[in-house]
Amino acid sequence: MTLPAFPDGPAHTAADRAAWLRAAGGLKAAIDGDRLGTPVTLPLVEALVLGLMRQGVTKYLAIFGHGSTALADVLDTYEAEGLVRCWQFRNEVEMAHAGTALSWVYGEVGAVVTSIGPGAFQAMAASLAASSNGVGLYHLYGDETTQGEGYNMQQVPKPAQGVFAQITSLMGSAYTLHTPGALRDGLRKGATCVFHPWRPGPFYMNLPLNTQPAPVTLRLDALPDRPVFPALAPADDSPLRAAADAIRAAGKVAIKLGGGSRTAADAVRKLTEAAGALVVSSPGASGVLPANHPQNMCVGGSKGSISGNWAMEEAELLVVIGSRAVCQADCSGIGWPKVRHVVNINADPIDVQHYNNTIALTGDASVVAGRLAGMLAGDEPDPRKTAWLDAGRAKRAEWDGFLTRQASSPPLFDMVWQKPVLTQPRVIRLAADFCRRHGALKFFDAGDVQANGFQIVEDQAPFETFTETGASYMGFAVSALLASGIADKGRYGIAFTGDGSFMMNPQVLIDGVEHGVHGTILLLDNRRMAAISHLQHAQYGRDFRTNDGVAVDYVALAGAVSGVRALSGGEDETSLMAALEEAHVWPGLSLVHVPVYFGEDPAVGLGAYGQWNVGNWVDDVQRQYARTLI
Repeated sequence: MTLPAFPDGPAHTAADRAAWLRAAGGLKAAIDGDRLGTPVTLPLVEALVLGLMRQGVTKYLAIFGHGSTALADVLDTYEAEGLVRCWQFRNEVEMAHAGTALSWVYGEVGAVVTSIGPGAFQAMAASLAASSNGVGLYHLYGDETTQGEGYNMQQVPKPAQGVFAQITSLMGSAYTLHTPGALRDGLRKGATCVFHPWRPGPFYMNLPLNTQPAPVTLRLDALPDRPVFPALAPADDSPLRAAADAIRAAGKVAIKLGGGSRTAADAVRKLTEAAGALVVSSPGASGVLPANHPQNMCVGGSKGSISGNWAMEEAELLVVIGSRAVCQADCSGIGWPKVRHVVNINADPIDVQHYNNTIALTGDASVVAGRLAGMLAGDEPDPRKTAWLDAGRAKRAEWDGFLTRQASSPPLFDMVWQKPVLTQPRVIRLAADFCRRHGALKFFDAGDVQANGFQIVEDQAPFETFTETGASYMGFAVSALLASGIADKGRYGIAFTGDGSFMMNPQVLIDGVEHGVHGTILLLDNRRMAAISHLQHAQYGRDFRTNDGVAVDYVALAGAVSGVRALSGGEDETSLMAALEEAHVWPGLSLVHVPVYFGEDPAVGLGAYGQWNVGNWVDDVQRQYARTLI
């Protein structure tokens, strides 16, 4: 069939254009067929949808309001022709987390849509999770009109121009479509942020109410495409040779893995073995080196492990791969007291220079680590490194034994529940093993569940666990489950969450059913914010305002939502495993409630093995920091 010319201009509607694009096989096919090589005129907001489509962004997570009705109308029309998909939500924080997970877990970049004002602020707050974890997606917010005819309802009520543009620009990369002709520039800047090669993040596109329906004339084939960035590495071998010489000269080498190492697992393993190094991971780098690898010392930092923190304290040379040296992972800068020299592998030219006395290997972690490993391969065994690895294996065995004991505790009598209940480490270990057997994803958000979780999980590959340690956002884990109902090939997952975190975003019960999620919320209930309770006890000997006296029947709460399978995990292992199996079989969203112990028994958790510049630890940590070299 011969298609007519593209139906642009005021004589045609968005419905005409959407039907034409469907008949043409989509925007890409139309551009590749050289059918869109001349300027066309259409509303700005429709051109925005086409511009995002050009970049492969066709999934929209939305809470519409008066600040986004023009966009909603275009999305409705284009969805009817199968060109885009749109999912509605009930809370902007939940929605932004789901969009983050869609990109982070499944690699599908979408767009989060809100109205003007409060909704945008909520989504923007939740975007801290995407920003902190380096996850790219679009945020589209309604904004005040450009004419200044008076205060717009829900704008920031301040007599100043472009206040939301200022706020979003402080949060990250942002653009305001103040005039229709700015679209191409805005999309180009958006693409370089969302698809950034080493630090992608949320891009905030502010859409003034009056420019959304305004006409714009442009070539659709000139809309910026999704950029492709080649992997970078040092131009010559001299810095790599210097790094290899430094590694050879040191007897006690430690490798610290950050989130940027997750796509470099094979190269990390080769470098680990060639360098004779012990590996310490950040919470987000679980599985980059398999948990059962003899050189894996597990997580290190302020909430680390016996073996991981021992390696940090004893290492003489540090190799950092893809890490920003976040305070908790780095013990607020005092985690490496004996290190004198650093080899840092990082694509970011700023982060690669975080430490003093650094050999900076700027570039892609996989490429650079692989080249460095090749230089070290075949070196003669070094007795000093052999002794270092033997000592590391002994410390790892000590940690494994402790972990086994803590995660094998029988139920303990709890004062709140007035009966014996399971401990949190026991529940997490059982559920993590369940996930491994069933190939299920694991999600953790902020709190005591997360802190125990990243100490317990034993991943054999990266991206088996997603733990939101970047912004430590309560409510992320349960919201992340929603992405499985939006992704092209969603996977079953379990959200490990506490009662406090779950109640930050309980509306996932409704949206999870609405969007066809197959996943389980594992709710560990100790009627408090236990992570802060533990911190207060450690610092001041008591806790304050971190618990309440309100009993909640979470099984009844979840069961009140049609389509949710609500189950009690009981107070023993048999009941918990039966509930997890029943939840897994259920084809939709399920919730398993487990009361867990909180009290003075040592089995309550896994302890902390590092330091942190908070509370009454500040003076001691800062005194130690003043003595550090690197």
